[in-house]
Amino acid sequence: MFAGTLTKNADTAAAVFSGMIHSTRFDIAIQLEARAKMSERSPDFDVTAVNKSGRKVRIGTAWNETGNVSGNHYISMQIDVGLGPFRVNAVQTKEARGANSGEFEIIPLVSNGTMKSGSISGELTAMDVDNAFAGYIANMMFDLDFMLIENNFKTEESHPDYRIEVSSPKGTPIRVGSAWMAKSNRTGNDYLSLLINTPDGDLRVNAVQNEEQRGGQTFSIIPFVESGDREQDANGGLSLVA
Repeated sequence: MFAGTLTKNADTAAAVFSGMIHSTRFDIAIQLEARAKMSERSPDFDVTAVNKSGRKVRIGTAWNETGNVSGNHYISMQIDVGLGPFRVNAVQTKEARGANSGEFEIIPLVSNGTMKSGSISGELTAMDVDNAFAGYIANMMFDLDFMLIENNFKTEESHPDYRIEVSSPKGTPIRVGSAWMAKSNRTGNDYLSLLINTPDGDLRVNAVQNEEQRGGQTFSIIPFVESGDREQDANGGLSLVA
């Protein structure tokens, strides 16, 4: 669950890049400072930040990289702010590359695998405007309030219908997953399939309506269960087939 921005500084600046990185737990200003390379794979930058006492500290390292498929330049970072190491990439949008801009977007590098959904509680409510949803999902380890925002960039059937966003402590929106509208092959009922990135891995859940909810604005979030391609319904005795 990370988001942020990175901007190339003027050539005369002490730090090559400056930016912000956000999560649900923190908002931190970072700088990338050039360092001497000891080998081809040694880091190109030190990642630094200022702690609460005003002291500059090294919180990670970063590498200049080139995409194997796209050939586009990006920056790979490994950072630890005291919660354990995590990896993110700083990439450029097509528009930023076209404008030869120094603006990068910080995104998670990879997921941590698939997380077992186990006992999950949650609810999703359709909003009256912007075709959006508001909801929460919780278990004994985490509790997230989130929004489903319509994906206006969808161009293919496989692309998600919504992006899932949470807020950092300062209110910065962080994309933590995607959601798709789906229809049960067995019942014909509509539901939403959600893929959420948590610190413990990717979490798959469905948002469904039971008989009392059907036709309304409220959906219950239930675990995604891969057992004969059946999804357990909110009523327990019913099932949905995607």
